[in-house]
Amino acid sequence: MEKLIKLQEALREKGYIVKIYETKEEAAAYIDSQIDNCVVGIGGSQTVVQMKLFDRLASHNEVFWHDEKPEGMTIMEVRQAATRAGVYISSVNAISMDGVIVNIDNTGNRVAAISFGPDKVFLVIGENKVTEDYNSAIFRARNVAAPKNAKRLNRKTPCALAGDKCYDCKSPERICRNLSVLWNRPMGIEYHVVLINKKLGY
Repeated sequence: MEKLIKLQEALREKGYIVKIYETKEEAAAYIDSQIDNCVVGIGGSQTVVQMKLFDRLASHNEVFWHDEKPEGMTIMEVRQAATRAGVYISSVNAISMDGVIVNIDNTGNRVAAISFGPDKVFLVIGENKVTEDYNSAIFRARNVAAPKNAKRLNRKTPCALAGDKCYDCKSPERICRNLSVLWNRPMGIEYHVVLINKKLGY
């Protein structure tokens, strides 16, 4: 918890609204209390899956998430609707102790929506995503999060097969195609960072 408190201070200095919770259930209840009667987009996130946020939010909001594709919409259409939402929710691949946020993406929908478009962005982050500095955050995103996601998605890539590191491959099924680094809080969006003192997601 001491690590998260220190990170909270660094993020607040950058202008983020920051909350810390011991459990994913407490964090989910907080996010649910902050979003009502809104159009909500959700990025690809195992943390969101583990928090069971979709069902909670969908009971009183219009939610677009490609893991819960509505009938009559393609996955790309759902992703586009999510990026146009007034509120966007995602996790991150890594965050450094000085508050630099790193994400790797395939289609770019998640990193685009985090950076520009919504009125509010909620970033939910388990303590396993926290790294000492920027270089270790980049390393974690490339060599820990990306291989695990590639394996989960059954991609035919060296990292998915070995599950150990990024091979900077040329595979057409490569998922690491976009890199986003938030050095500081982007202007024009209200950012909520929800830190959870549990290992969540990749």
